Amino acid sequence: MLTLFGKSKSKRLCDGVSRRDFLRIGGLGLGGLALPDLLRAEAQAGKRQSHKAVIMIFMTGGPPHQDMYDLKMDAPAEVRGEFKPIATNVTGIQICEHLPLIARQMDKYAVIRSMVGSTGAHSQFQCTTGWENPRQGRPAFGSAVARLQGKVNADSPPYTSLWYPWNEPNPGPGFLGTTYAPFEPKGGDKANMVLKGISLDRLNERRALLGSFDQLRSELDGSGVRQGMDSFKEQAFNILSSSKLVDALDLKKEKPAVVERYGMGNDSLRLPSVPQNLLLARRLVEAGARVVTLNHAVWDWHDQNFRRAKENFPIFEKALTALVEDLHERGMADDVTVIAWGEFGRTPQINRNAGRDHWPRVSCALLAGGGMRTGQVIGSTDRLGGEARERPVTFQEVFATLYHNLGIDVNTATVNDPTGRPQYLVESGVQPVRELVS
Repeated sequence: MLTLFGKSKSKRLCDGVSRRDFLRIGGLGLGGLALPDLLRAEAQAGKRQSHKAVIMIFMTGGPPHQDMYDLKMDAPAEVRGEFKPIATNVTGIQICEHLPLIARQMDKYAVIRSMVGSTGAHSQFQCTTGWENPRQGRPAFGSAVARLQGKVNADSPPYTSLWYPWNEPNPGPGFLGTTYAPFEPKGGDKANMVLKGISLDRLNERRALLGSFDQLRSELDGSGVRQGMDSFKEQAFNILSSSKLVDALDLKKEKPAVVERYGMGNDSLRLPSVPQNLLLARRLVEAGARVVTLNHAVWDWHDQNFRRAKENFPIFEKALTALVEDLHERGMADDVTVIAWGEFGRTPQINRNAGRDHWPRVSCALLAGGGMRTGQVIGSTDRLGGEARERPVTFQEVFATLYHNLGIDVNTATVNDPTGRPQYLVESGVQPVRELVS
């Protein structure tokens, strides 16, 4: 069995919902087949191809903004906590002393300290679609991109999710339908990805036979479901006809020094070893993915906030800085946007359990690459870190920026809802964050 970066342990968020931290290859049924697709995770040797892409890192549970990028040294002790700020390599910008690696390459990042408009829910929906109401069926960012831009190449799905399960299903295609669902390399068995005693010629015969049946069924099905199933079957055949696809997701094929550079999760903390997923995200982009989403650890620290931060910050920043360095070294930094954020911030007031509770009124985001203007801080909060004071930035503005970085104009691009009515990607009048793209 090929397990991706994590042992089978469980963790509960404050709402009591279980989260399993494993990702396995396998899973979709097609006669004897088992997956929708596997990606080539590396470009051909000696050939570096770069295209516009986004890697989105969702910090599950809500990271403490005032203990990372917006320390409040003038606040009372019960607000400011025990961490001290340190200088970065950009004059005038300070961040937490326990994020020294990010501090050393701050010129490659932009910090938004004034994210506003969170719904306050333990939900990834707003961070993966840009919209507030799940009942509207809005597609995940990656699904919308897949619909608008399609595949970079025939072998690689445009949208891949490396999401570990927690309190919601993985971000999906919404009203766009299953054709634009993310490729999800989880569940199942590696053995299902190889031909078991069936020759390639025999596989192709079965493929042709299924195609004959599907042509008839497609004529009888106008719902769009058949189209999505056909897409998945095509991808499943691609797996079985290329052993290279199986090898691509095996990081044993990566140079050990590169793997070490990203680090490993601390299983004693019941964290999934998601640092390796950041490396895999880079490999998937090189293979042709336009959007890769993943979630990182659990940041829902209602107790022992500072102890947990000391344990988690080093794992997070080692992987993140390795990813950003990799993108620069491989000539991909101008094309690939990286964003790391959570669904809300944490309370200014430290509670009696030395933790911070949910705080939707303001939060933070960290961005890199994408040809953006980095080495800057956008926005500010008040003395307690509880309200945006200058330049509040909305989730939709960030999504407009991500679409812009992919070459998609939010003023004109639309996707059709189930009634055939075109829907804009963001609300009318919302524009990319001007400080990042102008």
